[in-house]
Amino acid sequence: MTKKGAGGNGSRWLKRVIAGSGAGSVRASSRQSRPNESLESRWAGWRVYFVVFALLSGFATMAGRGVYLQVVQHDDLTRRGDARTLRDLVLPASRGRILDREGAVLASSVPAHGVLAFPDQIEMNDAQIEALAKTLGQRSADIKRKTEADRDVVYLARSVTPEAAKAIAAMKLTGVSLQSEYKREYPSQEVMGQVLGITNVDDVGQEGIELAQNEWLSGKVGARRVTMDRRGGVVEEHGSLRAPQQGRDLQLALDSRVQHIAFRELKRGVDAHRAKGGAAVVLDAHSGEILALVNYPSSKPGDRSAAASGGLRNRAVADLFEPGSTMKPFTVATAIDTGVLRATENIAMTNGAYTVNGATIRDSHTIGSGGVASVTEVVQKSSNVGTSRIAERLPNEVMWRHLQRAGFGRAPQTGFPGEAHGRLRAAQTWRPIEKATMSYGYGLSINLVQLARAYTVFANGGNLVDVTLFKNDGGGRKTRVYSPDTVAQLLPMLEKATHREGTAPLSQVPGYRVAGKTGTAKKLTGAVYAEGRYVASFAGLAPVSNPRYVIAVMVDEPTGGIFYGGLVAAPIFSALMSQTLRLFEVPFDAPLPQPSSPTVPKLPTVDTTVALLRERP
Repeated sequence: MTKKGAGGNGSRWLKRVIAGSGAGSVRASSRQSRPNESLESRWAGWRVYFVVFALLSGFATMAGRGVYLQVVQHDDLTRRGDARTLRDLVLPASRGRILDREGAVLASSVPAHGVLAFPDQIEMNDAQIEALAKTLGQRSADIKRKTEADRDVVYLARSVTPEAAKAIAAMKLTGVSLQSEYKREYPSQEVMGQVLGITNVDDVGQEGIELAQNEWLSGKVGARRVTMDRRGGVVEEHGSLRAPQQGRDLQLALDSRVQHIAFRELKRGVDAHRAKGGAAVVLDAHSGEILALVNYPSSKPGDRSAAASGGLRNRAVADLFEPGSTMKPFTVATAIDTGVLRATENIAMTNGAYTVNGATIRDSHTIGSGGVASVTEVVQKSSNVGTSRIAERLPNEVMWRHLQRAGFGRAPQTGFPGEAHGRLRAAQTWRPIEKATMSYGYGLSINLVQLARAYTVFANGGNLVDVTLFKNDGGGRKTRVYSPDTVAQLLPMLEKATHREGTAPLSQVPGYRVAGKTGTAKKLTGAVYAEGRYVASFAGLAPVSNPRYVIAVMVDEPTGGIFYGGLVAAPIFSALMSQTLRLFEVPFDAPLPQPSSPTVPKLPTVDTTVALLRERP
């Protein structure tokens, strides 16, 4: 049973194997019987595979490159793209205005345009470059040089006129753009030239008040971020990075009306005497405010070529000169104030000559009578001998201390840059002859503002007033120099100096009492005094009954044949003081002249008889 079953199963398995073998033989035989495929058909199949592979590889490469650019190089590419199109443009800030004491505008900033170029975007042909250069008033070669610079942005021009800006915008030049900015304008032109000064192309003060008060006047520029097209035009605003802060206005003590009067009268005097130049200062006697500060020749504010050549130098505060006889009142006042001299005594005149350590001091004419002269005559007629003899009584230290208190040898601290200190040597270094010559204005040096300030002691009962270029309603600080009694004794002497018998009758002002003193000093060239080169000056105040204004005038090297302070500087003082008093409606303190009176003092003229008016230096 078992064997049978086993044998039966084995038989069926063997049949299946044989059957399978037979079927395989049949299939193999069938395959071998098919025709062979051609070479071309096989290559067609491979091309499909190749294209598919290439496409997949390309997509993979692009995807990889995209990932690389978007992830790995994202920051660098963004930076480079922004560098070509994204710009931070300046939002200009307007500089503060400069105003006179009444609010009149002396300097202001007005809108202007700068011309920018982006060298990496520039596309201009020669004709366009030539047209641009002509519009800007430059050479084509300069435009090419700037546009080829290895920089992101360059300025082709600053503060161009509105007409030029409009013309450039119409050119639609690729890579050239206009930028808003400000430029300074000065309505008063040369009248205020040396006072106001200049700013540079970036609106930063370089000279004068513009320099001294630059921090106060300057604004702070802002910035905005924009996207620009290839022509330099703004196509998208990204907002303000920081807002501009405008500068603050500045109010000066100057009065534009007085400044114009002073400039006109100074110019007339300088031109009439064919002088090298001149300066004038007008002070409010009580507040110390400078109402006018003029120089001639002058320069237009904003003229940078004048700044380069020194034309914007303010002579009134920067130039030093020896004051000559304008110093005599201080010598006399010091002697009276310290008790070594009585205003009523007589001074021995020693025949018009006085010898000190072998050097002889002389007067050009006889002063006094009987060999003596009153103290009033010494001041009124400007005696070198009398002043030297008075100074001899003063200890060096005492004389130096009073001069120093009166502001000599110290900068006047007006707030103007470049103030000169002047020269007043230490008392212990003085030799007797040096003290004698300093008593009448040689051997020391001052600027004109120092001289005007010093004369405020005679307008304020012996108090020296601090001077300032800025409006000061509260009044300037005062320093005691002389007693009121000393000034009360000296003021009549200065008034008589302006009378017919004095050295300055041409300083008189009809309707007002005037007090002052002339100065005529030879100019020091090297170590010697040059013949024929003088500085003529006058300093005075009015009205004497209630002094309101102090004026000092200096004319440098008059060459018209007349050089005395009484003939050159005093007439300028008279014209300026007269118009200033009337401008402010100051009450008269003297009788008005009658046209029929033969003794009426005439208004100043330069052709008055020299023999009558000659000053005794």
